[in-house]
Amino acid sequence: MSDTSTASASAAGTMIPAPNHDVINQARPLVDFNPYDGDNALRDAIVRENAAWAEDELSSLGAHVGTERFIELGELANVHQPKLHAFDRYGHRINEVRFHPAYHELMATSIRHGLHSQPWTDDRPGSWVARLAKCYLVTQVEQGHGCPITMTFASIPALRWQPELHDQWFGKITSREYDPRNVPADQKSGVTVGMFMTEKQGGSDVRANTTRAIRDGDGWRLVGHKWFCSAPMCDVFLTLAHTDKGLSCFLLPRWQPDGTRNRFAIQRLKDKLGNKSNASSEIEYNGAWAQLVGEEGRGVRTIIEMVAHTRLDCVMGSAAVMRAAVAQAYWHAAHRKAFGKRLIEQPLMRNLLADLALEVEASLAIALRLGRAYDEGKNDEHSAALARIATPASKYHVCKRATNLVYEALEVHGGNGFVEEAPMARLFREAPLNSVWEGSGNVMCLDVLRAMMREPAAVEALGVEMNRTIGSDKRYDNFVTKLFADLRDGSNMEMRARDLVERIAVALQASVLMQGSSEAVADLFIASRLDGNHGRHYGTLPVSSGIDEIVERAMPAAVAAS
Repeated sequence: MSDTSTASASAAGTMIPAPNHDVINQARPLVDFNPYDGDNALRDAIVRENAAWAEDELSSLGAHVGTERFIELGELANVHQPKLHAFDRYGHRINEVRFHPAYHELMATSIRHGLHSQPWTDDRPGSWVARLAKCYLVTQVEQGHGCPITMTFASIPALRWQPELHDQWFGKITSREYDPRNVPADQKSGVTVGMFMTEKQGGSDVRANTTRAIRDGDGWRLVGHKWFCSAPMCDVFLTLAHTDKGLSCFLLPRWQPDGTRNRFAIQRLKDKLGNKSNASSEIEYNGAWAQLVGEEGRGVRTIIEMVAHTRLDCVMGSAAVMRAAVAQAYWHAAHRKAFGKRLIEQPLMRNLLADLALEVEASLAIALRLGRAYDEGKNDEHSAALARIATPASKYHVCKRATNLVYEALEVHGGNGFVEEAPMARLFREAPLNSVWEGSGNVMCLDVLRAMMREPAAVEALGVEMNRTIGSDKRYDNFVTKLFADLRDGSNMEMRARDLVERIAVALQASVLMQGSSEAVADLFIASRLDGNHGRHYGTLPVSSGIDEIVERAMPAAVAAS
């Protein structure tokens, strides 16, 4: 008798039941769904922020990234992590990082859809918003490959400080052909761009950098050590080094003009908490050839253009990780029963799910509003000033909210959420990343204060933006009035910065939600985030009929159809 039979006989002839291997009361994996078509908040925001023309393309992309196969690519790229091959078998230094084919397919998809370039080649109003929405969809599946995508996108504003370099590289940078070969750029159909800034003694304080640049004919030679260099397999890098005139920005290609490998060495890859598919490394410059970008001695001003745009993607990246986590929580709660009812039918669970959904929609709303500000900022000073101050404020708040939200979504799954086979473990490891990347929370707060002190138009832009909804809700009015009174109080600003910046962010979120989300979403967001009617943890919304509406609004279409 086989050990898979339903019963077996003991020596005494007693029938002993075999183990029960029936799988009941468990959800199947959430695959083969469309994260665009099934996201009411995203679809509403696309229309609100002037990108309705992109709906068909976003729906098509959503259908692709929601497939079981594409979701598997994200898993494979993280399980099979990049490997450094510093030397070939003969001892020649080759500085190659090799990736699983899944990583390259993820990169090819993002580049084919213009996540690295769209606003630079598409002049239609709303192109910034459309690109961010694409990032939102793809990032829900896999986060690590977004690092070189973001840096490639953000390199264009920095290169504009050196028009001849901008013109030389623009076509290759914005190409929608992904070419991963490690060959000179002039042999490639498309290139990617990285950024090497931080050093071990300085971190965010880049003025403490010690890398030196020495003029060599029409170029420069760099000597130094960079401590955190993500995506070292890019084709060209923006970096900082000191000249006799101060810290300056340089463009450093992987290959020298004579066709030989540039003189830098990848020392090792970082073993990180998360973002496993993305190779982060340490780099040593040994006379690496580079070209000056922008004015000598004004490197921070030059490269900050790139940093500002990567920070925008950090906001959207955190919103995407939160949405992915909440979608998984909804899916599990819809298929798991406890105490006679599905989890999603339990009042306490509905409060939690609604609260998580509020956070996601508010984060998405401010990210896409920022996208419109960047778009309109090309011709409108108010929008440019708003983007300048609201980007670091939003990065501070949204990215910090992600970690606890993802944990709560993980907890919905119970023990299932804590195992590596489930998607929640990877999402949880990804959640803190964007708060650290491109400037930690304190750096963002100081950046907001700097904008307030140096650019009066930035504070004025905040006022104009928030005044759009003054008079709509007394709770909001009181919150904004007190906020601006505290902003005018110049005492102990740095000590109070986290509180002020958080309040700026939630006031902006509330304003955007009042302008285009559902009434229930705006009302409960204001009640819980601005009016103080909220506990210290998610799931403590005040009792309201709006909770049921929010749960239904945030329900992924795959859940509703299951």
